[in-house]
Amino acid sequence: MKPIVLQIAKFHMVCALVLALFWLTPSPAVSKEKIDSKVFFEELQQRLIADGFDAKLIQEIYADQNVFFESRGVSLYFLHNEASLDYNKMTKKSWIREGRVYMREQAAAFEAAEKKFGVDPNVIAAIILVETKFGRYVGTRSIINTLSTMASLTEAPPREYLWGKLPKERRFERNKYDQKADRKSQWAYKELKAFITYTQQHKIDPINVKGSYAGALGIAQFMPSNILAYGKDGNGDGRINLFENADAIHSIASYLKHYGWKPGIDRKKAYKVVYHYNHSKYYVNTVLKISELLKG
Repeated sequence: MKPIVLQIAKFHMVCALVLALFWLTPSPAVSKEKIDSKVFFEELQQRLIADGFDAKLIQEIYADQNVFFESRGVSLYFLHNEASLDYNKMTKKSWIREGRVYMREQAAAFEAAEKKFGVDPNVIAAIILVETKFGRYVGTRSIINTLSTMASLTEAPPREYLWGKLPKERRFERNKYDQKADRKSQWAYKELKAFITYTQQHKIDPINVKGSYAGALGIAQFMPSNILAYGKDGNGDGRINLFENADAIHSIASYLKHYGWKPGIDRKKAYKVVYHYNHSKYYVNTVLKISELLKG
């Protein structure tokens, strides 16, 4: 009986080891990303700590398995893209009807924002429609991964790695790639610092925040630095959370007022104000057209 018992015991040990290895070993794709992040984010972590962020906080963020080098999303910055946005579809009657419903549902927030900042609610609603279709599409990219990846491009290894990931037939010329990487990495580092600061101030887990491939987040699609500068607590809960309608509405109003919006502003001046939100003539004209349609 002893040999059989021993064999059974050994069998159970082997099974236990196999199960342990199964659960502890990440999938090849995740493992590769983890390896990349360990290498590419080391220098970035030291910079953040040197700039005053708590070392334990930074180490905990970058030790998380969900934080990794986001080559897929960031690569969009460095590829020739023939696709163009069709803002005109948002002027259709169905979207205008939905916009009016949204404004009725959020009437208290719109009224409070207008009273405080003097900004036309129709323009705010138009921006929210164009940006996220009233919060329906806020992005699925990890903000911490996006900004960390772009910020790390100041260093040669991650820059070379990303260059190798870009499809040759669509990527920029190398000198143009390097020039844009220089600009974007400096910009992203400032936004990364703002993002970590914002999430700490408002007790938000930075690892769980999703947004656009550019790092914009929430119903208003603000960059983190704009949240620090213009973000407002619209619902009075003591936090600024741009995934909440009232906070997004008040924050957009705050932003537009800062750039010169005043009650009764004419279209020419309104154009200049909204242009600060998005440097696209097509975007601005669409927002202003939607705002007029919402008025009825």
